[in-house]
Amino acid sequence: MPFEEMKARQSVMWANGPYQNITEHLADIHDLIVERLQAGPGVRWLDLACGTGAVAERAAAAGTDVTGIDLSPGLLDTARERAAHLGLVIDYRVGDCEALDLDDASFDVVSSSCGVMFAPDHRASARELARVTRPGGHVVLANWTPEGGVGDMFRAMAPFQPAPPPSDPFDWARAHIVHELLGDAFDLDISEQVSIFRAESAQASWDLFSTSYGPTRTLAESLGDRRADLERAWLDLFEAKFATDDGIVQPREYLLVIGRRR
Repeated sequence: MPFEEMKARQSVMWANGPYQNITEHLADIHDLIVERLQAGPGVRWLDLACGTGAVAERAAAAGTDVTGIDLSPGLLDTARERAAHLGLVIDYRVGDCEALDLDDASFDVVSSSCGVMFAPDHRASARELARVTRPGGHVVLANWTPEGGVGDMFRAMAPFQPAPPPSDPFDWARAHIVHELLGDAFDLDISEQVSIFRAESAQASWDLFSTSYGPTRTLAESLGDRRADLERAWLDLFEAKFATDDGIVQPREYLLVIGRRR
C-alpha cells in the first residue's frame, strides 16, 4: 500500500472509537516524558502524533508554549474539547509528521508518545524531527518494542489483516535503527522501560480495545463473520500470557529515546 494511501486511512482509523479510553491507560508514559524534559515558561514544545492531548496537556499545565500536531482531525476535536475544559491554551493543528508546516529549529522540545512510530516513512519523520528541533534542544520518543506486550497484541491481529503494513512501526524500538535514523543529528540516550496494563479479565481487555482502540476496532468491524475468530485469538493470548490471580497484568515494554540536537 502506498504511503499516502496508508496515511489517509490512518487519519480515520485512529479516531474510530473514543481513544481517550486508551490514553488513560498510558498515563505513566506521558508523565515520564514530561518529567524527563523540563517543561515550563519560555519552553517551546511540539508534541507530534499528539492524539487526544495527554502529553500536550501536561506540558501546557506547567506553563509551556505547546503545539500539538496529529494526522487525525477526529482526535484533535477531542483534544481541543479537553483543553477548553481544562482551561489550557494549546495550539492544536492537523498535520503530517513526515512533512511539517513549521519553521526550521523552531522548538526546544519535540515529543511523541507511541505515535510517530506509526507514520510509514520513518526516514522522512526522522528528518523532520531533526529539522524542527533547535540546536541544543531535545527530542523524546516512547516507542513500543516488538518483543513486548503490545508487539504480542499486534501479532495476534496480524493474521486477520488484509496485507502487512508497508513499513514496520516497531523499527522505532530497535536501538540500532534509531541510531541510523537520528544518530547523525542527535546525541542519543536510549533506555528500556515498562508500562503495565491492567484489566479485570481477558474479556475486559477485548471489550476495551475493540471499542476504543482505532486499529483493533477498525479491524474487527471489517471482518464480518471472522470477527469472532479475532476475538478468540485475542482472548487466547491474554488468558495464556497475561492472566494472574489479580486479573490481567500485561507488561508493555517500550524504548524511551531522548536525543540532544547537535
